[in-house]
Amino acid sequence: MTEILSASPTVRALAPILLLACSNVFMTFAWYGQLKFPGTPLWLVIPISWGLAFFEYCLAVPANRIGYTVYSAAQLKTMQEVITLAVFAVFSTYYLGEAIKWNQIVAFGFLGLAAFFAFHEF
Repeated sequence: MTEILSASPTVRALAPILLLACSNVFMTFAWYGQLKFPGTPLWLVIPISWGLAFFEYCLAVPANRIGYTVYSAAQLKTMQEVITLAVFAVFSTYYLGEAIKWNQIVAFGFLGLAAFFAFHEF
């Protein structure tokens, strides 16, 4: 961890993006993976989801700590939300078999605009 914190600004700028993307894969499966198995009892689904969420935290916490050396908290949160939706779009399409609809694409576009404004000061 200290190696990354003392690394070049480029590494410190890219590491949070990679870590947040990986953490979101775990979190998406923790929250939504069980939807593919509606017959599985909740007493089993909940501890499995918690186990997946543990790995999400192991990646998200360092991502935010490293990222805060380069980005503001608002920028990190905006980045997190954009990455979350991108991961979820892929997950829902390929894992759950749901098609992305036009209104969802518009919503994602507005989130992209939100990210633009979060990263640019006027």
